Amino acid sequence: MAEEGLTLETEVQEILRAIEKEQNFLLSGGAGSGKTYSLVSVIRHVLEKNPTKYVACMTYTNAAVKEIEDRVNHKNLKVSTIHDFLWDSIKHFQKELKAAIIKLSNDSESKISVGEDPVAENYFDNLEDGIQYKEYLRLNEGIFSHNELLIVSNYLFENYSKLNDIVKDKYQYIFVDEYQDTDKVVVNILLDHFKKSNKRSIIGFFGDAMQSIYPDGIGNLDEYKNNPSYSLIEIKKLKNRRNPQKVIDLANRLRTDGIKQEPSNDKNAPNIVGGEVKEGNVLFIHSVHGDVTAVKQYLSKHYYWNFMKSEETKELNLTHNLIAEKAGFGSLMDIYDKDLILKYRDRIKAYIKKEDIPYDFSESTFGEVIKFLKEVKTGKELKKVNPTDSMQMFINDNPELYEFASDYNYSNLCKIYVDKDQLIDDKKQDENDENRKGSKRDNLIKHLFKIQNIIYLYINGRFNEFLRITDYKDKITCIQNKRTLKINIERLTDTENKTIEEIINIAHDTGICIIDDKLEEFKEKNEYLYNRIKDVAFDEFKKLYDYLEGKTPFSTQHKTKGTEFDNVLVILDNGGWNNYNFENLFLNTGRESVLSRTQKIFYVCCTRAKENLAVFYHNPSKEVIYIAEEWFGRDNVICI
Repeated sequence: MAEEGLTLETEVQEILRAIEKEQNFLLSGGAGSGKTYSLVSVIRHVLEKNPTKYVACMTYTNAAVKEIEDRVNHKNLKVSTIHDFLWDSIKHFQKELKAAIIKLSNDSESKISVGEDPVAENYFDNLEDGIQYKEYLRLNEGIFSHNELLIVSNYLFENYSKLNDIVKDKYQYIFVDEYQDTDKVVVNILLDHFKKSNKRSIIGFFGDAMQSIYPDGIGNLDEYKNNPSYSLIEIKKLKNRRNPQKVIDLANRLRTDGIKQEPSNDKNAPNIVGGEVKEGNVLFIHSVHGDVTAVKQYLSKHYYWNFMKSEETKELNLTHNLIAEKAGFGSLMDIYDKDLILKYRDRIKAYIKKEDIPYDFSESTFGEVIKFLKEVKTGKELKKVNPTDSMQMFINDNPELYEFASDYNYSNLCKIYVDKDQLIDDKKQDENDENRKGSKRDNLIKHLFKIQNIIYLYINGRFNEFLRITDYKDKITCIQNKRTLKINIERLTDTENKTIEEIINIAHDTGICIIDDKLEEFKEKNEYLYNRIKDVAFDEFKKLYDYLEGKTPFSTQHKTKGTEFDNVLVILDNGGWNNYNFENLFLNTGRESVLSRTQKIFYVCCTRAKENLAVFYHNPSKEVIYIAEEWFGRDNVICI
């Protein structure tokens, strides 16, 4: 059997032999080994040999779903995210869904609650649309989100054996890509609950334990590999098709699972030129000053890196917060991630719940609630009601904001949910990347994106696309309308010294981007948040737009997984992180959990490089420099 005119890889042949023996399997492969290539080969072969069978392929992101769909176009293949697969499997069993949520809500150890105790059996009988799965949680209305979907799915597969029969009967082959990022609940369903069914179905996992950088992922399948009752055979893929030799050597030092990669022997592999593996460059740059700009200037001058070409060169930071100031949207990030008045609200809310205070605050303002608690509490209890020192500093620095929050209805203030994902979710790695379905951005940010998209398309002369997305398009019935539109869009593109609210109003008043019901609802339900954002300069939002649309060289170290670039600069910021410690990484010290997380994120970052890798460490100790010389080579350790 040949795939795309090539002999099947040895690892794929091993997988196919395991399938013939009705064995579940795990393909383990390091970064750049071509695991997705192997997955696609397996899917194609299985469908060609079994044209009446059905294959389900689950993966972690919608971008990965699209990639696999583009590479395998077959009517018997269902590619989806893990959550979509689970919802598709259970959504038609509404009676069982309602019973499961009620049962779980009445279980004190369950993480599901509809806010009523106990929950009656007929609680969901009058739902017009039944139980639904959405991006947000309103369980009392029958709407659950990602975390609840996992819990409910696990309950149904565990307690209704027929559900296992139905899913296994529907899909004879179920493959999980990037298994290490999969919640253990999903693996539990596939390898434990599925055993309740006598139907035949092969389960295959593809991934790399060393790239398990998300806290909710299972990480590895060691407990299943070593247990004969699961019939799970591991197949290791050791070839590397992406990285130059020096990056491969560095990456092998970081692995802790026995997998040591070697360059591909495929002459068509990206890291092979003229039959030889690329050598590449690895640099460890350090400085007593934390000046990343100087590092970038050094790389541009001596190694010809072009940080203006974001599709070729990336700067990887640990968090979005570290990037925000550099990229120019620091104020917006602070609003969404560092509002300590809302943190104080959460402190008060948690205190009321913990103390079970028998008082109805639904008609009270936030200030009245605080005043009430302070009047009835003294000593240590009063200290728990007061803001922390950092909260008090924030309140002192923002007196008008605190006054506004104090006059806000407490119940409504408690309903305001603010998270940085609402601001920075769904980042593209470059301009050619596609947005995924189910973005967590809130409706204000989505509206601002629409405005800036309109501006961007007009400024760049993409007039047909511009006309398609502007709300003014239906009014263009004559030459005069076009002239009016030109005047209005020129006015809208002049964003200098204008606030976000001013641009929203100009876009609305000119008919270019109408304020819709979703934005009106956002303003009504999130007045506190809107009032903070509306006065921010729109030019700052444009910086955020450029960052999220992949027009800058910045990315977080987590978001870059699964991507690759010619040149990669990794910023090792060693300050203030509980979960990561880069000094411990080099010295192989510290808590095992922190060391493991740090090794994995560093491994993922380094293996993004197709040509050149540079690591910048601010003010390292002599011991760190000594290890760096061992890992990178003495000539490649540079002080600037």
